[in-house]
Amino acid sequence: MSNTTKADLLMVLVTLLAAVSWIFSKEAVMQMPPLLFMGIRFLMAGGLLALVGWRLMRTLTADQCKRAVMVGLVFGIAMSFWVTGLHRGTHVGEGAFLTSLAVVLVPVIGKLVFRETPPASTWLALPVAVAGLALLSLEHGFRPEAGQFYFVLAAAIFALYFSMNTQAANTQTLTTRDGAVQQREKVPVIALTAMVLLTVGVFTSVLSWLLEPWAPTFQSFSLELAGWVVASAVIGTAARFFVQTWAQSLSNHSHGVVILVIEPVWVALFAAGWFGETMSLQQLGGCALIFTALLVNRWGAVRKLLKTWL
Repeated sequence: MSNTTKADLLMVLVTLLAAVSWIFSKEAVMQMPPLLFMGIRFLMAGGLLALVGWRLMRTLTADQCKRAVMVGLVFGIAMSFWVTGLHRGTHVGEGAFLTSLAVVLVPVIGKLVFRETPPASTWLALPVAVAGLALLSLEHGFRPEAGQFYFVLAAAIFALYFSMNTQAANTQTLTTRDGAVQQREKVPVIALTAMVLLTVGVFTSVLSWLLEPWAPTFQSFSLELAGWVVASAVIGTAARFFVQTWAQSLSNHSHGVVILVIEPVWVALFAAGWFGETMSLQQLGGCALIFTALLVNRWGAVRKLLKTWL
């Protein structure tokens, strides 16, 4: 088996780990404040990865630490909206498709914030994604649920996070106002991931301390709840990011990221099996349109992936 094939199979595993994390997280936030859950989850996951990448973390410069923390703060804001949507939303599968809009929005954010040139497929994918969003939010007239609003807001901020994370993980060549050229060293992947997860953990913990009551959770804390929190931190966060990093180290081909678009499909299937969720025809149509938009937006990589497999 070639390294490229191994990388693709590992990416499929990443989507499964990410999808099952939705189930763990939903179970946890039904029993404890959502932001407190995020704080504990990400501090645990970040701590595990920090142990793995401690030697690299000790070598980080002040600039690298600053960039990693900034990425973590943006990710923390996005995750705060996401977990609030998960807590207040009524349909996990639908939420997964709404959150996946981030993939379509990444090139748009790149153009607006970093002056990057998005591919033509982005402009084809956007109206398809908007049509899918409309079907989901207009099922009962123009009365979108609070959970839907938080998921879409999280998707927009996730897009900014993805762009910033890519910038931090790669060496950048900058030109100053006086014409001088400067190099900004990339942040090693394991160190970057650990720093980002720890920053999210600290940010959401502080936010929870300010906004949520902690006493009831600790008074009624159970082994079942502890199991969901640990599973989410170890399996859905630390293991997921570790496997994704491993997969990316096996292949230089960028088409592996296309496999990640199947995550909402797994989430919908798991939610149907675990929570007994069902979708109306209109909801299915909306999710199908969003999934189509994801494929259109990544069509160049999809075509390469199909050629590799066939």
